[in-house]
Amino acid sequence: MSRPVKRSLTLRGHRTSVSLEDEFWRAFRDIAARKNKPINELAAEIDEARGVESGLASAIRLYVLADYESRSA
Repeated sequence: MSRPVKRSLTLRGHRTSVSLEDEFWRAFRDIAARKNKPINELAAEIDEARGVESGLASAIRLYVLADYESRSA
């Protein structure tokens, strides 16, 4: 697995960055494409749903994992 790379996103008009491994970033982009959503829109939805105890990068990783698990079940 690769090392995390900082990537920029825009959430509700504000720039932010997340550090994600290439594998998670590719999977996240694939999910957004499959759902016909811009990646920033999907990231904003995840950001809104996450708790204050978790960071955005962790929330994205868990979202990717949940998507994978639901499709493999």
